[in-house]
Amino acid sequence: MLALGSLIGSGWLFGSWEAAAVAGPAAILSWVIGGLIIGIIAYNYIELGTMFPESGGMSKYAQYSHGSLVGFIASWANWISLVTLLPIEAVAAVASWPWQWASFTHGFLADGRITSQGLLVVFAFIIIFTLLNYWSVSLLTRFTSFISIFKIGVPLLTITLLALSSFHPGNYGHSLATFMPYGSAPIFAATSVSGIIFSFNAFQTVINMGSDVKKPQKNIGRGIAISLLISAVIYILLQSVFITTISPKLLAAHGWQGLNLNSPFADLAILLGIHWLSVLLYMDAFVSPFGTGVSFVASSGRALQAMVSNNHIPKFLGKLDEKYGTPRVAMVVNALLSMVMVSIFPSWGTLASVISTATLIAYLTGPITVISLRDMAPDFKRPVKSSLLRVMAPLSFVLTSLAAYWAKWPTTVEVIGVIFLGIPFYLFYEWRSGWASTLKQLKAAAWMLVYLLFLSLISLIGSSEFNGLNWIHYPLDFVVIIVGALGFYAWGINSHIFSKYFRRAARVNDKVKMPRQ
Repeated sequence: MLALGSLIGSGWLFGSWEAAAVAGPAAILSWVIGGLIIGIIAYNYIELGTMFPESGGMSKYAQYSHGSLVGFIASWANWISLVTLLPIEAVAAVASWPWQWASFTHGFLADGRITSQGLLVVFAFIIIFTLLNYWSVSLLTRFTSFISIFKIGVPLLTITLLALSSFHPGNYGHSLATFMPYGSAPIFAATSVSGIIFSFNAFQTVINMGSDVKKPQKNIGRGIAISLLISAVIYILLQSVFITTISPKLLAAHGWQGLNLNSPFADLAILLGIHWLSVLLYMDAFVSPFGTGVSFVASSGRALQAMVSNNHIPKFLGKLDEKYGTPRVAMVVNALLSMVMVSIFPSWGTLASVISTATLIAYLTGPITVISLRDMAPDFKRPVKSSLLRVMAPLSFVLTSLAAYWAKWPTTVEVIGVIFLGIPFYLFYEWRSGWASTLKQLKAAAWMLVYLLFLSLISLIGSSEFNGLNWIHYPLDFVVIIVGALGFYAWGINSHIFSKYFRRAARVNDKVKMPRQ
């Protein structure tokens, strides 16, 4: 329930509308592609998560195989994405309700952006998210279990009622040209810029809460697989219903890119005269993001706490409360930084793009690490040993690279720039340690540093469909990225090193209980 509660958040409220505006009816394919990409990425992490069932696992795996610098980059990128998730859910919860009695909400949003008045409400939500996690994981689990039932039920009710009330299959188009009115490239772009990758991202909540999961050797993989499958079905059905519910006359007047909706499904319910459903949907526009925001306070707190083990951020950030076992200091720091992020990026769409790209960059290390550990530690306990990993790992690396490129210039390079901003922290702590193993760490991380520069360059000179200079035309830009990704993948898996972090991984793995045959 924790994973599913995290997955069904603001993505279902805005993703269908945003994706249709980018790709038209072909947005249905964007959800399929996005779900497949995240599913393939998760395939790598199931083995890692069961090998190392520990708090904040996503922030530790890369350092086990490639040392402190790669581990720092991966954990920093993952942390940036998680910190940004808190304000995006708070932004989604600040709905502008259309009824006269709720006129006090009308000043919260202006042209899709949070106003100064709305910003204060967002700050209040972030504080509430944090307080609900402040005392214990058991409180969080009870809260999310209750709210997850509501979060799943309302989308299913919406799908059923809107499909029965208005069904125009002709909106899908009568030819390939009308099905893909903006071409094929936007189908791929929508996965990153419309919040689709972001909507599926929450599977890592199970990984980051690994030490709190009962029977992790079974339940980590099971929780990820079931939650991803259920959420994918719901998201795809919602996109289809959104496409077929809209009146053809409205579509002819405004086109897919001209639909101006405040809360997309609630506004459609109002147009169809289902007012009680619109009230319920506006309520859910508060409940779903609220539940996801609460879930991710725990995940982001664990991620920051886990970064302390890398020895390149202040140790007080990793302090656990003795009574409740929660990383309270990390939670407070994350809350404050979330407020800064939403002040800089005060819109749902912008925050979704930042989250997707930062997450994808963190995910680049997953397939490299899991294959490297197969070679470095063949005798480690593996409760789940994936038989297709030698194929799925490079495939995952390639698809993750493509999805990062699909975020478009300049988002891709801006997020990479934010990730490079963390390097001075790393160098400061290397200086304090007397540069003891800095050269060794740089050699192990060279593939990652150069690859981030490679992705930035291709984003700049890539096709105009992805806001590049069009020196490399579409779809040749995809070919360049695929070939480059395979080359850097080979470099990465041959750059692993044995370090104190590998020895730490061995100690964690020693405690793993193998399932009975």
